[in-house]
Amino acid sequence: MKRILLKDVIDAVGGVLLGGINCGDLYIRGVSTDSRHIQLGELFIPLVGDHFDGHAFLPLAFEKGAVCCLTEREIEADGLLIQVPDTKKALRDLAEYYRGLFHIPVVAITGSTGKTTTKDMIASVLSRKFNVLSTKGNFNNEIGLPLTIFQLEDTHDVAVLEMGMNNFGEIHNLSKIARPDIALITNIGVSHIGRLGSREGILKAKCEIFDYMPDTGIRILNADDDLLSPLKGQHDRTYFYGVDASDCDVYADEIVYNGLDGVHCQIHTPRNYVHVDIKLPGKHMVSNALAAAAVGSILDLSSDEIKAGIESFQPSKMRMDIVHTARYTIINDAYNANPASTKAALDVLALTAGRKVAILGDMFELGHQEHDLHKDVGEYAATKGIEVIVAIGDLSKSLYEGAMNVINPQQRVYYFETQEAFFSQMHAILSTHDTILAKASRGMAFEKTIEKIKE
Repeated sequence: MKRILLKDVIDAVGGVLLGGINCGDLYIRGVSTDSRHIQLGELFIPLVGDHFDGHAFLPLAFEKGAVCCLTEREIEADGLLIQVPDTKKALRDLAEYYRGLFHIPVVAITGSTGKTTTKDMIASVLSRKFNVLSTKGNFNNEIGLPLTIFQLEDTHDVAVLEMGMNNFGEIHNLSKIARPDIALITNIGVSHIGRLGSREGILKAKCEIFDYMPDTGIRILNADDDLLSPLKGQHDRTYFYGVDASDCDVYADEIVYNGLDGVHCQIHTPRNYVHVDIKLPGKHMVSNALAAAAVGSILDLSSDEIKAGIESFQPSKMRMDIVHTARYTIINDAYNANPASTKAALDVLALTAGRKVAILGDMFELGHQEHDLHKDVGEYAATKGIEVIVAIGDLSKSLYEGAMNVINPQQRVYYFETQEAFFSQMHAILSTHDTILAKASRGMAFEKTIEKIKE
């Protein structure tokens, strides 16, 4: 982060410096919401939640070298305090101010599935030409995105930011901070449908990404999605990409699926075409590559640069991570799950040779449809010819029932309430040379299952 004068911080957050002290030429050189990791000269912003209150750590923040702290209360402390009505809003306001100090393209990505992989692939492509700042880990919400923005330096040429949400208004707030020049929506699924009511509600929430785009902003949408494709013609500066739709601005043909070794295809953009070898398997990876190629084309990358960026892409941890052990091949896609992403992972598993095993866990935040959606995934797994299906978790009882409805005599389906219950039967279920997919929502912590299998 480049230095900001404290008086500019006060103006940006609409705060009041307590104690009547003149802050003069004092400045901050960073922002932190975690008192344990405060660095000398940083601003500490104490956040307040249902089960925590960062104000309790103001003394620790000063002890570690914070130059100033925000506060929602008029309290005494051994250091400079800026009082604000809401520290979380102040974090957003300060990030919005800091974003305004940079005149570089900002690319924002959201969607129900694939947004992290798409973000990472876009960053990989753009890094062939630019110095790129991109969202790390799951820093894609109203706390994480501001902290990502504060990592901007004058040396950066472009920022690639992921935007997640749980409810209406959240992406609106993120768009206000980021002011994206290019905004991309990967798809509209059923994640968070319990809060948003319907896929149409999810579409409305995702489209908040456009709320603070400039008039010159460019929208990129997935034409293969049934709710995004009808948006054709609504805005002049819109690019559509698609695997199944060749009338798009960016599309693929000559697609060859090579099992777990990845996909070969030819990608067409308005400026050029290029043959690429995508190192990760699955049709959805072609879609992610098309999104990355669209952004690269808009920002004037050559076909060679787009190709190099796609082919050098490495996924984040636990996202289609192929692990080979002495006994098994494991597809570790356990970072998170929803019905669409689970079906996509099952499509990949179905392309593999040998006996296929799907270990599937609960998918959360699906609202009143959760049992029907789990049942549908179970039926889908069985119809894809997966020889062994293991369902783990309370909700996955419905997944088990769905699979049992349509299996053939050669298939086996098992249900366990917990991962530990599965571990006790694991060696009887798995066989040497199995290809095993593990996928569940983040709250299931399926990395425990991955580690147990690797042992």
